Amino acid sequence: MSGDVADGTIVRISRVDARVEAYDWAFAREDAEGIVAHWAKISAGKPAMFNGRIMLQHRAAIRDGVFEAGYFETDYAAFMTWRDAGHPGPVIRNGFAMAALRASDGAFLCGKMGGHTANAGKVYFAAGTPDREDVRPDGTLDLAGSVTRELGEETGLRLDELSVGEGWTAVIEQGRIAFMREVGIDLPAEEARALMLGRMKELEEEELSDIVVIRSLVDTQAHDMPVFMRRYLAHIFDGN
Repeated sequence: MSGDVADGTIVRISRVDARVEAYDWAFAREDAEGIVAHWAKISAGKPAMFNGRIMLQHRAAIRDGVFEAGYFETDYAAFMTWRDAGHPGPVIRNGFAMAALRASDGAFLCGKMGGHTANAGKVYFAAGTPDREDVRPDGTLDLAGSVTRELGEETGLRLDELSVGEGWTAVIEQGRIAFMREVGIDLPAEEARALMLGRMKELEEEELSDIVVIRSLVDTQAHDMPVFMRRYLAHIFDGN
């Protein structure tokens, strides 16, 4: 990866140019037995966990405000095994898009992952590791489309109820890049939360167990929230 994509940084970018391409990931090829064993361990008792095909990022550079990235296809079990092993080998990242959903009163709205999911209890914005649904016919990756698709699938919100911002804020860490896109809903936080909780009951598959309202950094302390989420919220709240 390029030196200008450094762990621990937060970067404002105008767009993400991402493409799926061939890549020989030695970890997945050489540790097949370990991957099978680890998947059996973490998915035990969670039949809803699915070992589907996903896209991970193997190269990245930022040029003139544009994030240029190459992705390759692998399976979810390999990714989880690699992540839980501490990201061994060459630099690989899970580069995913998130809907930084904000209510009209300035509060953020996050989802709490259900107990049947791989990240049970974690609190963060609607998101998903890119998969085949996000790949366009020309091989490019539609991260912008992923934002609204994942938000709709997790909360039931419709695109016509939202205002989607331009550009991205990239929160870069070891093994992970969260591409944050600002999304607004023209309702106060508690009304928006009630709307989403009602819609979630009608979804075919409920990934979330709750919607969490975050009005300040103090609110994050009551929840099991990943470090990258706290970093992003600190960046936003401190900038206001």
